[in-house]
Amino acid sequence: MATVIDGRQLAAELNQETAKRVAELADRGVRPGIVVILVGDDPASIIYTRNKHRRATKMGIKSILKKFPADVDQATVMATIDRYNQDDSINAILVQEPLPPQLDGLAITNAIRPDKDVDGLHPTNLGRLYANQPGHYPVACTPRGIMTILHHHHVELSGKNATIVGRSILVGKPMVALLNNANMTTTLASRHTQDLGAATRQADVLVVAAGSPHLIKKEDVKPGAVVIDVGINRLPSGKLTGDVDFENVQDIASLITPVPGGVGPMTIASLMEQTVDMAEWRHHGQR
Repeated sequence: MATVIDGRQLAAELNQETAKRVAELADRGVRPGIVVILVGDDPASIIYTRNKHRRATKMGIKSILKKFPADVDQATVMATIDRYNQDDSINAILVQEPLPPQLDGLAITNAIRPDKDVDGLHPTNLGRLYANQPGHYPVACTPRGIMTILHHHHVELSGKNATIVGRSILVGKPMVALLNNANMTTTLASRHTQDLGAATRQADVLVVAAGSPHLIKKEDVKPGAVVIDVGINRLPSGKLTGDVDFENVQDIASLITPVPGGVGPMTIASLMEQTVDMAEWRHHGQR
């Protein structure tokens, strides 16, 4: 039977440490700042951005939630990003996805200054991550949170096999780079992979971010694997569930994240941590 990872508890510990760092920066006259840009009225996005805003404010981080109607034009969003790029009180800029179809999301991502790109999605930051370059630069918050989980539970990575199911730029691709950089042999798969089970059964660490309820069954998992479920899906009953058949897979895994209460809380905690990192980097109080 797997040990169930308590993402809420680990996030609470990380948030406590981040809050201490915010207080230390305040003693030096520095207040980290983040702006989250929300376009439209997607219910999940409204909840996510509200939670981020509340968490940041509670920690003493300057937090701005900039809302636009769903019919906002590209020029307005780009002008807003440019304004916050020039605002010295803002260390981190995040544009909440999904965006409405009239907006060019790629252009919006690329307009954010790399040193304020708290989601780690700017090509400069992704390139540095894939090149495993030294120095300070932001990394996508969900993969960063997953790495924190793995390190906290002392999961051996070097020389082991990892399979990531899901090719998104927000999770799958940066996750591959982080695990590669930790000397793992990685496979990037998706729902379209022929014989997906063959790819997942070789994984010592299996990260699933496909957006498909219960895609991964017990027979798809290597005995003793560490299983990280990033998926969050709402069933017709209203219940939230992941991409992994948790009830059955926990019988064979060594560690597993639940949904909800696993990766989700760590994503927001990592966002707060990285915002403070970026303030420290800018003010030369490097960790």
